[in-house]
Amino acid sequence: MRLPATAILFASVLLSACASIIHGSNQEVGISSYPSNATVTVDGVRLGPTPVFAKLARKDNHTIRIELAGYEPFETTLTRKVSGWIWGNIFNGLIIGIVIDDVTGALYRLTPEQVSSQLTRAGVDHSLTGGGVYIVLTREADPQWQRTATLSRK
Repeated sequence: MRLPATAILFASVLLSACASIIHGSNQEVGISSYPSNATVTVDGVRLGPTPVFAKLARKDNHTIRIELAGYEPFETTLTRKVSGWIWGNIFNGLIIGIVIDDVTGALYRLTPEQVSSQLTRAGVDHSLTGGGVYIVLTREADPQWQRTATLSRK
């Protein structure tokens, strides 16, 4: 009875993978927008309004789209990069650990780790260039804006 228990323990140590143990095959990504309450879709699947957390598979790239009526849509791609936990497998000489981490996706991390978008009103030219102070006129002020000054005629 002692030999099988020892063999199982030895096999589990050999078959373990650092990244799989440390952070798993999914990653939680926070998604926010200003203004908030915008609709978030990840890879074409609707998640809900901002702010929201998405639990995403580390082994895939993901497309995030944020939309709000009256605003230009925002879209970005989360890309996978090799996690630093690969060095744990290399240091321990556990090639099988690298294979397991790769297959499960735990070998990777998604970047950026947080997505925050500043939505711009539809139809507003926001391609300002050069340095200095800019004055932008709008017909309707967003209720969430803070008034800093008022222009008046003399």
